[in-house]
Amino acid sequence: MAGPLEGVRVIEMAGIGPGPFCAMLLADFGAEVLRIVRPGTPIDAADVMARSRRQVAIDLKCEPGRDALLELLEQADMLVEGFRPGVMERLSLGPEACMARNPRLIYGRMTGWGQSGPMAHAAGHDINYIALSGALHAIGRHGEAPVVPLNYVGDFGGGGMLLAVGLLAALHEARRSGRGQVIDAAMTDGSALLSAFMYGFKAAGQWSNQRGENMLDGGAHFYDAYACADGRHVAIGAIEPQFYAELRERCGIQDPLFDEQMDTTRWPLLKLRLADLFRTRTRDEWCTLLEGTDACFAPVLDWDEAPAHPHNRARGTFVEAAGVIQPAPAPRFSRSGSVQPMPPSSLSLEDALGAWRAHRAGSGGDAPR
Repeated sequence: MAGPLEGVRVIEMAGIGPGPFCAMLLADFGAEVLRIVRPGTPIDAADVMARSRRQVAIDLKCEPGRDALLELLEQADMLVEGFRPGVMERLSLGPEACMARNPRLIYGRMTGWGQSGPMAHAAGHDINYIALSGALHAIGRHGEAPVVPLNYVGDFGGGGMLLAVGLLAALHEARRSGRGQVIDAAMTDGSALLSAFMYGFKAAGQWSNQRGENMLDGGAHFYDAYACADGRHVAIGAIEPQFYAELRERCGIQDPLFDEQMDTTRWPLLKLRLADLFRTRTRDEWCTLLEGTDACFAPVLDWDEAPAHPHNRARGTFVEAAGVIQPAPAPRFSRSGSVQPMPPSSLSLEDALGAWRAHRAGSGGDAPR
């Protein structure tokens, strides 16, 4: 299938982390994404976040290369770049220069600290950005250092994902106004936004500022991961009373100490008792007893196990492209579908310019898209 973004053209300035993730999402949804790389950059079929895109080598340090990119941008709907503030301007490819060539261009900028602010030009990575927003402080066990949540919160959830949302919102607006705009996506802002639920709980007096003491951060006995007899783990999330009751019934928990589910003073002791219980059986034995029930249970699967799980296989949650197992596009569309992931490929600058010139001629030159 072509995907809901068929006909949308995107220029991606190749980088790492959130920018490529954003461009991958757009390509998954059917946008034609040209990935601009430095001359000599090899194709890597194992680079999952470069999938379904063609890469074009352009030397942006020379005037002919910059002119070529500007010509491509004349027929683009979006540009995605993830350099530090000022880098694109120093290449004479900042928003003002690009939008002078294409007033409808949506210029997506992905940074850690944002385009403005006292830290805007400082180096950093995901862990630094989520530290500043408060998100990192909240993740971890009571009395221990914060736990690094890979780079899900900053790079991907609060970064590339929100940039994609901003780009699509701006695309919708541009089709009404005929004008593009600049999207300033910062991982500090995005990871703060992802914490909205917790900030709301805190404002209501229902969230402690100490990690590991709250219902959703591992403080509660009924919302945590537990080790089993074989060293593997299971995840329990029985928050609602009826699900908590089913967990107790299926596990044979009759101890009256478990009756007051929301008594936070009991949580540390009840966690110890549940930990002892789950160590009495293997993970697969607990799956036989609890998986697929309303006890809010799931096995904790590793990178090899997850693609093979029957539920994930039934839904096609993972796919294979060029021998690389990878997550399938998400979410699902009932009618327009998504693009089947393909490994990245290369395209010469001459062919890219020729194809996009032909598109311009076929669309009537500067006719609104």
